[in-house]
Amino acid sequence: MAGPELTDPRNSRVAAARRLAKRAFRVRGRRFLAEGPQAVQEALGVPGVVLELYATGAAADRHADLVVAANAADIPVRLVSGEVFAALSQTVTPQGLIAVCAFVDTPFADVVATDPLLVAVLAQVRDPGNAGTVVRCADAAGAEAVVLTDASVDVYNPKCVRASAGSLFHLPVAVGVDATAGAAGLREHGLRILAADGAGELDLDTAADDGLLSGPTAWIFGNEAWGLPPETRALADAVVRVPVHGRAESLNLATAAAVCLYASARAQRQRGGCRTPSKQR
Repeated sequence: MAGPELTDPRNSRVAAARRLAKRAFRVRGRRFLAEGPQAVQEALGVPGVVLELYATGAAADRHADLVVAANAADIPVRLVSGEVFAALSQTVTPQGLIAVCAFVDTPFADVVATDPLLVAVLAQVRDPGNAGTVVRCADAAGAEAVVLTDASVDVYNPKCVRASAGSLFHLPVAVGVDATAGAAGLREHGLRILAADGAGELDLDTAADDGLLSGPTAWIFGNEAWGLPPETRALADAVVRVPVHGRAESLNLATAAAVCLYASARAQRQRGGCRTPSKQR
């Protein structure tokens, strides 16, 4: 760990990191913040992603393994006071570790070039917590990529990064993709496109029973408040609803995405598909 403890929130390095809380500065520098030991650990697992690590003394002692890993990779580790860390943190209960990271998104052309078997597409999803949770669900279900359309939230929003719980560093994520062009590209590479919508004409259970989920599939998930607009629904081969067997009015976006992705993952595994660990980033 090099240098003395930084105690002034106005320090130029600290100020530069603080500015990454704003999208304009993230885009300009193609950098973002990953906060907390889980996110930092996953980011350190991808060579070249972590550019700097800020840590309080207590956190550096508590997570010495992460500090050692950063030092081994020649990543600057900057010790900061509690006041400085509070200025950097975007959480109510800071855990004392924040990494400045390089953008990790993957060009859409590279995503489809791998002929993925399972993809989650976020169309006009504006809530960062929902978007990050869907990235996490897609990773857990074994999806091979997540695609965010050009009308969706910034995947590097601090809330989105936190909600992904490190999964942002595990699988390819394409951003700013035109919905129509994206659907065409996915279809050209052999994926059936299914749109998840509570008003869908096809029941998820029926789709599974009829074998519609066993082939390469891209699921489109829309804005939780508005659902999918007609033009987005029209891009899909079928619009599928998750059955509600109880009295709940509906499922939230992330829960519905998890149900759909796991249904596809189960069907694909039965056919010998779905991602294996060796195919992960």
